[in-house]
Amino acid sequence: MKKLLVWCAALVIGLAATAQDKKQDWKEMHGFHGVMSKTFHPAEEGNVAPLKENATALVQKAKEWQSSTVPQGYNGSVTKPILAKLVKQCESIDKAVKKGKKDEELVKMITQAHDIFHEIMEKCKDEKH
Repeated sequence: MKKLLVWCAALVIGLAATAQDKKQDWKEMHGFHGVMSKTFHPAEEGNVAPLKENATALVQKAKEWQSSTVPQGYNGSVTKPILAKLVKQCESIDKAVKKGKKDEELVKMITQAHDIFHEIMEKCKDEKH
C-alpha cells in the first residue's frame, strides 16, 4: 500500500511538472524566433537576401507575438513594452527593405532587432519560475 501511495504521489508530481512546462511554452515566441533566425544569421554573414525576402513575415510574427497572451513563467509588465519596441523595429526594417535601403543599413537594423529579441529572452523570465 505504501508503494502505491509513493507511486501515485510521483505520478501527480510528474503530471504537474509536465503541465507547468506546457504552460510556459510560448509558441508565438518560437514562431518569431524561426523567422528571426533565418534572416539575422545570414545577414550577419553578409547575405541580406533572406532578410529582404522575410521582412514582412518578421513584422507579422512580431505582431502575433505581441498580441499573444504572456504565459506563466514570463513577466508581462516587462515583456510587453519590449515587444512593442521589437514590433516597431521590425516595421522599420520592412519599410527600409521596401525603400531599397543599403545592405549595410539593413544589417544594422536586423542586428538591433536581434538584440531586442535577446533582451526579451534575458529580462522577461519571471524570477519565481
